[in-house]
Amino acid sequence: MKSALKNLLCRFLAVAVMMLPFQNVQASMIGAGQATSGSSVQADRDVVLSFLNRSQTEEQLQALGLDPQVARDRVAAMTDDEVGTLAGRIHEQPAGGLIGLLLLILLIIVIVMLVQRR
Repeated sequence: MKSALKNLLCRFLAVAVMMLPFQNVQASMIGAGQATSGSSVQADRDVVLSFLNRSQTEEQLQALGLDPQVARDRVAAMTDDEVGTLAGRIHEQPAGGLIGLLLLILLIIVIVMLVQRR
């Protein structure tokens, strides 16, 4: 009887191990762009956060009814692509083009808030 139980248990375990998913692991070389992308993402976040820390920006956000700290928190929740796009827009703006950029930041923050509610 014990032999039959051991045999059944071994067969069950063999089938269970065969049903486990196998994961393929691949190691390869990465390019210089991929290696430095982490630091560029952090630099983009720093650009956006420094823009939000300006007194003019804080005044405009408060005039639009948004707390500047909430805006900073939303920037922290943005994806790397969104932050990169926003930092690119900041670099493109002339010295007086803050209103359009503030509206863009506000729009992205509203979108992030709506997505997080789902």
